[in-house]
Amino acid sequence: MDALHIAINGVAHDLKGVDARTTLLDLLRDRLHLTGSKKGCDHGQCGACTVLVNGRRINACLSLALTHEGDAIITIEGLAQGDTLHPLQAAFIEHDGFQCGYCTPGQICSAIGMLDEVRRGQPSHVSGDGEHVELDDAEIREGMSGNLCRCGAYVNIVAAIRDVARQAPES
Repeated sequence: MDALHIAINGVAHDLKGVDARTTLLDLLRDRLHLTGSKKGCDHGQCGACTVLVNGRRINACLSLALTHEGDAIITIEGLAQGDTLHPLQAAFIEHDGFQCGYCTPGQICSAIGMLDEVRRGQPSHVSGDGEHVELDDAEIREGMSGNLCRCGAYVNIVAAIRDVARQAPES
């Protein structure tokens, strides 16, 4: 059992007695009671557990908690500012980007990470030469391919992400 110093949604946590086998997802859900990130497949195949670690998206079910010493983690619970939803949260509501909602927290966190990757010019399989990433529907679908929706709300998810990407200021 080890100690872990970690910031989650802007709150510092000094945790003692963290078992070396504990995943980040289990730490979030079972110990810190942040249940927005879901345990879907528990094998890193569905994306329901996606969170942001130091601004990058990861599958929390595949990552051991103790490897995140000193990291800043954002979960779905940390995106809104008081009563003001994050633009992607609002867009998912506006575009009906969910049905049952189980995958939605992971979809939203993944979309935030994907949009940041695009802003940084990180190419995907469909980007072509990689010199300029054009955020069209194919690029969004490729960027979000690690997140599954059992209900099939993909068209609305892509529309929500496209809407937010168009509103974002160029950096």
